[in-house]
Amino acid sequence: MIKVVPLRLQPGDDLRLALEAWMGEQQEQAGCVISAVGSLSVAQLRLAGAPEATTIQGELEILSLSGTLSPDGAHLHIAIADSQGEVIGGHLCPGSLVRTTAELMIGLLPEWRFRRELDPATGYAELRISPRDLG
Repeated sequence: MIKVVPLRLQPGDDLRLALEAWMGEQQEQAGCVISAVGSLSVAQLRLAGAPEATTIQGELEILSLSGTLSPDGAHLHIAIADSQGEVIGGHLCPGSLVRTTAELMIGLLPEWRFRRELDPATGYAELRISPRDLG
């Protein structure tokens, strides 16, 4: 059964690091982002196929945020719009700072355990899913 938890981040919070830190404090070992709205003043995005993050600054609206959360890391994708309505998205990296607010609904999955492990096929720390021993 999923447990839904509301979370609000404050101006200046690092969106990714705050989510990872919050997940590390939870008893549950698996989570996902259900919804997110808010704004960023700086977005650090790794675009598809790019080796490093791209920095975007300005008044940015969070249109969508999705991904998985585990005690040892997160995999998050975000779509943002600038003040002209131009939309860009990619992998959310540390250094993405909340401008006014970030209002999130997080799903915690008590019956599952998520971990990040190096996958030799991709070269990245990928999600490993296993049932959680609730014994």
